[in-house]
Amino acid sequence: MKRKIPITCLLFLFSIISFNISSFGADRSDHKPERYNSREYWVSVLVKIAGPVLRNLSKEQLRTNMPVVRKDSSRKQVAHLEAFGRTLAGIAPWLELGTDQTKEGKIRSEYIALTRKAIAVAVDPASPDFLNFSSKNGQQPLVDAAFLAQGLLRGYTQLWEPLDPQTKSNVVKALKSSRTIKPGENNWLLFSAMIEAFLIKSGSEGNIEPIRYALSKHAGWYKGDGTYGDGADLHWDYYNSFVIQPMMLDITRVLKDIQKDEVISYEKVLKRAQRYAAVQERLISPEGTFPPIGRSLAYRFGAFQLLSQVSLLRKLPDGISPAQVRSALSLVIYRLTEAPHTFDPKGWLNIGLFGNQPDIGEYYITTGSLYLCTTGLLPLGLPASDPFWSGQTEDWTSVKVWKGINLPTDHAYTEPK
Repeated sequence: MKRKIPITCLLFLFSIISFNISSFGADRSDHKPERYNSREYWVSVLVKIAGPVLRNLSKEQLRTNMPVVRKDSSRKQVAHLEAFGRTLAGIAPWLELGTDQTKEGKIRSEYIALTRKAIAVAVDPASPDFLNFSSKNGQQPLVDAAFLAQGLLRGYTQLWEPLDPQTKSNVVKALKSSRTIKPGENNWLLFSAMIEAFLIKSGSEGNIEPIRYALSKHAGWYKGDGTYGDGADLHWDYYNSFVIQPMMLDITRVLKDIQKDEVISYEKVLKRAQRYAAVQERLISPEGTFPPIGRSLAYRFGAFQLLSQVSLLRKLPDGISPAQVRSALSLVIYRLTEAPHTFDPKGWLNIGLFGNQPDIGEYYITTGSLYLCTTGLLPLGLPASDPFWSGQTEDWTSVKVWKGINLPTDHAYTEPK
């Protein structure tokens, strides 16, 4: 006579098997860095995110096809410039490498052409996809005109210099139209400064006074140990990386080239940025997570723009190798990109930090805002032969610490008097 196994036992056995299977799957993904710790994976992420924006804008279909999720109905009018300006700021260093006959080089060639066409459409007043740059649409156009200007600086030889004279004229007019927008006394000052820095670089009658004012205020808002206030106050968020230090680096670099970085030198800005980058590297946990602190978390791995930019500049602090930064950022990018429902069914980003979390988005967040995440991919502007990409997978600081590896102490950055 066969004995019947009680249903409770079967359920218990099934739960153990299911747990082991799911755990095994998680372990495999977590311990297979070749799946994501590679240049190929980063390129795939960049084109997956940027593709819908650039393809649709280049065909004058961005307004038609991009969904605009937002809490504030007035933000719909600015979402398209948000998506394009932020995408440009992130993809530009990769495009600046130019074309070659490798598989990646051919993809890059395609995206250079797409981006140039998208720029022409974005600033063409006759196009249905002419983007909003002026104060008629509130203050937000200043922000994303600045990200567009930053992208043009970062991709100057591939994205600016080859443009035809009419498109260049349209770009300059569009950027100058944002001058009517008065920035607040906080990180917004750098948006005006960034636009003027590009206009100076391109010989387009840029005004240096907003740059001097913005840099002077931020020099006064420096709190020490590599961190600036967002205005007079210190904020526990990622705006030192989203905006403040990356823009200060790019602006002072322009001023250094014309020997006018007298307010605060590029070298001083870089030293502070190196310290903040060192802190950012330590914020990445062994699991590829980071503290969800402050506003604008829906920018996802754009939170690490500064660490990425210092890597791009080949100026990582002593004791931090390019390979360990790549390994750390790769896991962050992988986790956030592959989280369920990060993208909608048509490939557009959803609001959230990890997947689709609409309540994480503040009132000012739209679908377009989310594309600032591309700035976390700036090291793609380094060639494939660079140690950032060619180095073997390497543990980063938090992994080493929690493995019990003996490490030197961490110290605050103190500037020479």
